[in-house]
Amino acid sequence: MSMIGRVREVFRVLGEVVQILPARRYEMPGSDELVSLGSVFEDTVARYPDNVMLIFEGRQWTYAEFNAEVNRLAHVLAEKGVYRGDTIAIFMENRPEYFLAMLALVKLGASASLINNSLSGAALLHCLRTTDAKGCILGEERSNVFDAVRNELDWADGGPILWFADGADNRPPQWAVDAQSDMVTQPVDNPAITRSVTAGETALYIFTSGTTGLPKAAVILHRKILATGQAIGGVGFRLKPEDRLYLCLPIYHITGMGPGFCGFICAGGSIFLRRNFSASSFWPEVQQHKTNCFIYVGELCRYLLMQPVCSQEQHNPLEKMLGNGLRPDVWSEFKDRFGVSRICEIYGSSEGNVSFMNLLNKDRTIGFSSSQIALVQYDNDEGEILRDESGACLEAPAGEPGLLLAKISSKTQFDGYTDRAATDKKIVRNVIEQGDQWFNTGDLIRQVDVGFALGLKHYQFVDRTGDPFRWRAENVSTNEVAEVLNQHPQVNIANVYGVEVPGAEGRAGMVAFAIERSDAFDMAAFVRIVDSELPTYARPVFLRFQQDMATTGTFKLLKGELREQAYHLAKVGSDEIFVRKPRGDTYERLDAEFYQQLLDGSAGY
Repeated sequence: MSMIGRVREVFRVLGEVVQILPARRYEMPGSDELVSLGSVFEDTVARYPDNVMLIFEGRQWTYAEFNAEVNRLAHVLAEKGVYRGDTIAIFMENRPEYFLAMLALVKLGASASLINNSLSGAALLHCLRTTDAKGCILGEERSNVFDAVRNELDWADGGPILWFADGADNRPPQWAVDAQSDMVTQPVDNPAITRSVTAGETALYIFTSGTTGLPKAAVILHRKILATGQAIGGVGFRLKPEDRLYLCLPIYHITGMGPGFCGFICAGGSIFLRRNFSASSFWPEVQQHKTNCFIYVGELCRYLLMQPVCSQEQHNPLEKMLGNGLRPDVWSEFKDRFGVSRICEIYGSSEGNVSFMNLLNKDRTIGFSSSQIALVQYDNDEGEILRDESGACLEAPAGEPGLLLAKISSKTQFDGYTDRAATDKKIVRNVIEQGDQWFNTGDLIRQVDVGFALGLKHYQFVDRTGDPFRWRAENVSTNEVAEVLNQHPQVNIANVYGVEVPGAEGRAGMVAFAIERSDAFDMAAFVRIVDSELPTYARPVFLRFQQDMATTGTFKLLKGELREQAYHLAKVGSDEIFVRKPRGDTYERLDAEFYQQLLDGSAGY
């Protein structure tokens, strides 16, 4: 960079700092403070009653109108016996009733357990049970899936099950209550209890795959969801009441719910909500609804770049983006093609005590963190942190990937999961000195040079450690997938891992297992298990049939070499590779023609 370029960058960064300083005054409330998501929402309603709050499928609500509906539902829930400290599950697609249910619950001092709407069977049942939910609010579109496990719930006959129609004049099943009908006669006044709810009470449970087993419920206190909304969303987007958000991420995830929805309702902004993402509809809808903000995951950005140039993307109103997973190779092309002036890449997790933000609008970085962190060396095959002779963790060399640990303190608490054993597994002790405690993020990051940045160290996400991987913008637990696949009578041990596919974001699922003859393998039964027990993003794309399973000296399944060999025909020796093509209904042997499509990125994943 020339001297003039460096001077311009200095002034640009200083300008960024001036703009974010007012928003940086936010401080996370203390646990005993009388502040909650419900009370903050009511404050926003009082300030901006006539601002458009939500737009969805041809309908829209002002803040005052939506708050009235929230209060009606809160009164219904109270009549059904939902009290402060109770937990109620929410199970539906992205739709206004999701926000309606969540806000009604937190206003009562109850907690909302946000269930992944793609789950079914055993995984769904586990999530409904694990937070001790005493009831459920569900959408018509998930009624059949819920009904399939309903009789296995202890509270199914006594707990409140409220149902929202997804079409005109539709009637609920006999085992559910029509929430909309019960709301009609209810008062619209704010529940009195809302103002007594404290920041240290539980607002939400958000599920994460974690590193092993079934999804774990991360405990989200009011102080944390407010920090996620007001600090991350507010500061990252530089929110103003006139801003409009394009929201198509699943709102059972922290990114869409936290800095997305909660960030905007804390600031009085407007939200255009979509059930799911559509690349072809994105730019026409951005233009139609004048959305200048977009909350993303990197995969969506790649999909948009893959679309042919359209007239609606020209001179579009989109100015600011906030999200995670935007890969360095996509960043500049996306920013230049669509004219986006600000990309605030963030890093964090539902349960974690550390976050990074690209507040200075640098390219290809997750930004910096105010938390005390350590990057330590990690053996990916053994799944172990490397330590020196004294037992202290070894620091990763400068610029090299290291496992990210965040120190646990009174200011950076780790609230953990509902499962205490799972919580303890995420804590690393004696990292730098005896007795210290650190949160293990399970992620590899590295420090990067971004030029002038006021001396603030900037970082770049590299990958997940060990087994878990991301596919279709979802975290996939290899152990959870393996447990499902092991149900097949011919699968003794399923070794699940993620492999890169050119042109696709994240890693596609691949499973290796030992079998003597592939022609004797019951593929139809395997497909039935995969399709009935796993959500679409967790279903393996590739199968590898091996003669023997390789393990470490401590009998852990080897994955490093398998990841490197992946589905490459020249590297797998005599092993057979099968693939499930996009929109395919079974697995077929990988041939040279489709293998070449995989290599050149035209396979369609």
